Amino acid sequence: MTALKYLQAYPAALQDQVRQLITEGRLGDYLSKRYPEKHAVQSDKALYTFALDLKQEYLRNAPAIDKVLFDNRLDLTHRALGLHTTISRVQGGKLKSKKEIRVASLFKEAPSEFLKMIVVHELAHFKESDHNKAFYKLCEHMLPGYHQVEFDLRVYLTWRDMQ
Repeated sequence: MTALKYLQAYPAALQDQVRQLITEGRLGDYLSKRYPEKHAVQSDKALYTFALDLKQEYLRNAPAIDKVLFDNRLDLTHRALGLHTTISRVQGGKLKSKKEIRVASLFKEAPSEFLKMIVVHELAHFKESDHNKAFYKLCEHMLPGYHQVEFDLRVYLTWRDMQ
């Protein structure tokens, strides 16, 4: 029985379906049929614009984003595909804070839905810090079908590990 480290929290029946696709050698076909489009977001500037557009559409009252970039140091060994940070410092008599989003570089080659899912996830953290019901409701609002895309992203990571 193949251990599916990215899918451990999912029901056994779903894991068995993924194992069957692996056994039959059809996992890559499943993903390419479901997500045929690669995205054109290849630079940090394009990623910033992409994230800013999503923020403007869904989170106008959220704090401004100061930096969005692809990060080569973020990977699965750090258990992070995206990261949101707030850096605060005192300048003169004022407290200034900067909001950053970092996305793992592996998403340069991923289907567009997966990149959008990671950016939506990190943007949602600006409103909801915890992974609670309100957080996932916000993610679902910004990306309808969020939960399915998150599951398929985990399947994609499983497939990448097999390559």
